[in-house]
Amino acid sequence: MGRGRIVIIGCGNPLMGNDGAGLAVVRLLEGRYPDVDCIDGGTGGLGLIPLMEGYEGAVIVDAMVGSGGHIGDVFMFETPPSWDRPACALQDIGVGEVAVMARELGYIEEVIVVGIEVGEVRAFSREIDPAVEEGIRSAREHILKILQDWRRPPSERPPRSRPGGDPGP
Repeated sequence: MGRGRIVIIGCGNPLMGNDGAGLAVVRLLEGRYPDVDCIDGGTGGLGLIPLMEGYEGAVIVDAMVGSGGHIGDVFMFETPPSWDRPACALQDIGVGEVAVMARELGYIEEVIVVGIEVGEVRAFSREIDPAVEEGIRSAREHILKILQDWRRPPSERPPRSRPGGDPGP
């Protein structure tokens, strides 16, 4: 990727407990690198696409429910699996579809989605479960590794995820 600017977008609703995991990751990463912007992406959707414009790479981090993993597991996708199930309506578009659309429409070169399995989302709660807190810290470490990898030539980068959305390294 070289040394272009990178954006990390955290998604979620902090008033829905575990759903705020993506935003918590962004707060942990703010100010770490001068060429990386950390943005609150709210609850996602098509509004994320213009947030990526002008950047060379983007990481979108969000809570996941029903991944098949354990609470706190971190998953990374370069081509998110949700693209295999196109949305029925625009309001059904998730982070995975947004990532693919932004890349295909030419808004950005590289997009990686980082998901944290949260198990359940509670309405009107700011509490995040301890296992999700651990997942937040793990996601931060995975994203720091992504940032290091993006500073290498593409031929020298290790693979980040396996087909089917297995947890990344």
